Amino acid sequence: MPKLNAVLETALYVDDLARAQAFYEGDLGLRLLFSNQRMRAFDVGGKSVLLLFLRGGSSEDMPTPGGTIPGHDGQGPLHVGFAVSGDELAAWEGRLQERGIPIESRTTWSRGGTSLYFRDPDGHLLELAAPGLWETY
Repeated sequence: MPKLNAVLETALYVDDLARAQAFYEGDLGLRLLFSNQRMRAFDVGGKSVLLLFLRGGSSEDMPTPGGTIPGHDGQGPLHVGFAVSGDELAAWEGRLQERGIPIESRTTWSRGGTSLYFRDPDGHLLELAAPGLWETY
């Protein structure tokens, strides 16, 4: 069986692209890779891409010069977990507090990792997870 190497892209659907961009770029420090009227794409650690689509703006097929991207969309609060080093978890906690972003929960896992949970402006649940969460992480 051929193998999958990684999750390359993760998509969230937002009501206001400018507001979402300000949060992910300004508060979380992600680098903007691409921007247009229907989406934003951010580099996450040089290994993956976070896609933010305007809710309802990508439900139709999108023709491109290289082929068609099938339509997609999502509703409700979704979840994305970001990997962080254990050494930087406290710094992240401080950054969230400085930016006025409430930490909704802090969980210590049986394998030794710790996760911080908080929300983006659209109510999506975000997680900062230090190693020790999963068998593979």
